[in-house]
Amino acid sequence: MPKLNEHYQDLKESYLFSEIAHRVSAYSEAHPDANIIRLGIGDVTLPLGSLAIKGLHEGVDAMASAETFKGYGPEQGYEFLRKAISEYYARNGAEVDPADIFISDGAKSDTGNISELFSNDNVILIPDPVYPVYVDSNLMGGKHVTYISGNAENDFLPMPDPSVHADIIYLCSPNNPTGAVYNKAQLKEWVDYALANDAVILFDSAYEAFVSDPELPRSIYTIEGAKKCAIEFCSLSKTAGFTGTRCGYTVVPRELVFTASNGKEMSLHAMWNRRQCTKFNGTSYIIQKGASAVFSEEGMKQCQENIHYYQENARIIAETLKKKTIRFFGGVHSPYIWFECPDGMESWEFFDYLLNNAQVVGTPGAGFGENGKNYFRLTSFNNHENTIEAMKRFEKLF
Repeated sequence: MPKLNEHYQDLKESYLFSEIAHRVSAYSEAHPDANIIRLGIGDVTLPLGSLAIKGLHEGVDAMASAETFKGYGPEQGYEFLRKAISEYYARNGAEVDPADIFISDGAKSDTGNISELFSNDNVILIPDPVYPVYVDSNLMGGKHVTYISGNAENDFLPMPDPSVHADIIYLCSPNNPTGAVYNKAQLKEWVDYALANDAVILFDSAYEAFVSDPELPRSIYTIEGAKKCAIEFCSLSKTAGFTGTRCGYTVVPRELVFTASNGKEMSLHAMWNRRQCTKFNGTSYIIQKGASAVFSEEGMKQCQENIHYYQENARIIAETLKKKTIRFFGGVHSPYIWFECPDGMESWEFFDYLLNNAQVVGTPGAGFGENGKNYFRLTSFNNHENTIEAMKRFEKLF
């Protein structure tokens, strides 16, 4: 009989969004005529931009000819896409070498897989509430997680405690689930803390394209010293609507070099490259052609048109919460709105109440951690009509 990875017993019985799907499915079966509006899972609804579609078609056409056919590509990603991403960073005030960029099938995979580079005896600091993948991927590997509290008092933007040591720090800004965004001074404090502790920041910037204030950082690499202590993850899922197309990237600067227990220097860049070459055969050429079109100035302009559409949905949700004097966070530089459950309800109780009485689906904050048990997340990724209708139903309940 094989010995199993018993650390899976440390996980919650089901993944958050699987449990949501189960409850919604049960309600739908019992109420087949119900018009359920989904503002829960962060999946986009608008189609890809025309330039992305053109790029995808070019990739497909290349497969039809022996002269242009592509088989296995480089595990790190094609140079044309890595260069396009580097140029995109430059337009947003950060200098990133194309050689430090690794193309993948999405930030979720990379934020989960990156834990393989670190041993189990690290002090891992993760904010609560938090995207579940950060926690679950570490628990699966038998690592111990220490939490730092995000709450209404600190605007869900926890800051470092100089008296507490950490080796690995997870940060997400704009944040999922709270929508909160660190400013430059706050990120500089985290970078200085990481440098003082010889720590690594794992920085998830999947929602950076939603930041509309030029004073707010869209990359941790706009902060001095970050290349010596930070790995950045990003995704085209929300930026360009690639949730079903799957493409993301991770930046691992070559400056990230640490001393092993035997005295030898180890490069996280080299380690990640070795890991990817061993376990990943690269993102599809077709997808990378579509992605490279996204990162052109015109392609990003098309993406921003879709993002503005979702931002209007967020404004509609926020205005409803203001009318009902319900305290909320996010919704400005983020597609997520994070609010206190009315009438003192806990989040799963509120989930069932909203589903049963308004046929609206959101995400219970408890699924993101202990600090979320009295909070709820709505997303702006549905269409205008459904968002308006959902908020009309919400207003009638409260």
